[in-house]
Amino acid sequence: MTVLYSETQLVRTIDRLTESQLTTFIQAEIITPVQTDSGPAFREIDVARLNLLCELSDEFDLNEDALGMIMSLVDQLHSARRDLRNIVTALKRENTDVQRRIASALLHKHDN
Repeated sequence: MTVLYSETQLVRTIDRLTESQLTTFIQAEIITPVQTDSGPAFREIDVARLNLLCELSDEFDLNEDALGMIMSLVDQLHSARRDLRNIVTALKRENTDVQRRIASALLHKHDN
């Protein structure tokens, strides 16, 4: 079951988060709530992202543009890690000869 938080619950859950900050993050499209019959709601991943945003904002005094760029890079990193896991899973299904050829190509990539 997916846990969803209202704006009020979110502000109560994240100590550093203010209603004003949440509104700013939403308007800057750094955080995007899901729309439910009860209004906007936030997922567990949003809680994690908002914790990071508050920490970055407080510790480094970053503006919304910088925070948006950082979160975009974090998203890209997570996507790359997921893609890499999928490639490794696919390679594990291949026969040993294919695995060796790929490993060899990766080890000798600097030769090209």
